Amino acid sequence: QVQLVESGGGLVQAGGSLRLSCAASGSIFRLNAMGWYRQAPGKQRELVASITSDNSTNYADSVKGRFTISRDNAKNTVYLQMNSLKPEDTAVYYCKANVGTALGYAFQYWGQGTQVTVSS
Repeated sequence: QVQLVESGGGLVQAGGSLRLSCAASGSIFRLNAMGWYRQAPGKQRELVASITSDNSTNYADSVKGRFTISRDNAKNTVYLQMNSLKPEDTAVYYCKANVGTALGYAFQYWGQGTQVTVSS
């Protein structure tokens, strides 16, 4: 079993910054792609940013140029640096990890979510 623990959410004024962290632990043979998703009230969960095991990144158009995803493979941790935050970035942010097994299978795991609130 794999656990993902997120941290770093909170309340910030528009224009401010936050850094989210997501640490993976447990039975990890291979940590593949990791990503951050968010879900605002009344809306569907959406991809914010993702990063592969070789550090290729992908961003939602709404956050390009403001958010940066990175990872530390030695710590099994993925980060999301969020700058120039806007009220519309307010949501619960979730971490997702694709974890490979020794037998060649892969499973998706989700964190519990961390609230980000941006005041205007």
